Amino acid sequence: MVAGTLKKLLAQCNRSYNESFMKATNIIANNHHGPHPGVLAIVYTLLFNAGLYQVVSFTGGPHFPGPWESAEAITTYFQTYPKTILICAFLQFGAAIPLGIFTATMVSRLQFLGVRAAGAYIALFGGLMTAFNMVATAFVLWVMAYPGIAQDPAVLRALYYLGFSFGGVGFSVPLGLLIAGVCVPAAFFKLLPKWLVAFGLALALIGELSFLSMVIPQALFLIPLTRFPGFLWLIAAGFALPRTVASVNTAK
Repeated sequence: MVAGTLKKLLAQCNRSYNESFMKATNIIANNHHGPHPGVLAIVYTLLFNAGLYQVVSFTGGPHFPGPWESAEAITTYFQTYPKTILICAFLQFGAAIPLGIFTATMVSRLQFLGVRAAGAYIALFGGLMTAFNMVATAFVLWVMAYPGIAQDPAVLRALYYLGFSFGGVGFSVPLGLLIAGVCVPAAFFKLLPKWLVAFGLALALIGELSFLSMVIPQALFLIPLTRFPGFLWLIAAGFALPRTVASVNTAK
């Protein structure tokens, strides 16, 4: 009789243990694991703008020259402020890292939430291309800040326009692909709020249209129009995209 009671107690304990184990396993399986994309987007935004702050003047002082400015203005700036350019290049390179990780994390989470469409891979292509072009921009700026380079106006101008192309249209077009690649499947699967999807699609369209700046200089304004609102979208999407399957099912 005592042996029978012990067996029942052991069976009950074993069943309770198994139930607890399965519950914990299901919780783990239903959660996406990885860095938080919202935090990564914030780090990316802070680093990028810290680098931009080095070369932008809000008081009308010396600032990074635009492609519409004279060759003399471009050469003079890089000859006068090599250390500022170097710091900018350093921070721009640093900003590319969290952007690349953000892209990989968002695509991984989309797939975890059941997205098997091409949009996730388009987002991966766009995000990684944006990050790689940022790295290329940083490397070009680093070369331009290297002693002796700025003293050769012809080489300097060639490097300047190369860097501007990587950091201009080379940034806005693939960023638009990243945003569109997330927004389209997120809209079908109801993974993001409608307003955030609409905002993202508008940014994606502006980003793709910015390629016109290669032949129409007046379209250059489309590049910052993609870049700066894009910071807000990346942060919002990083926090809004569900982390668990259960939260998606509840939302539906």
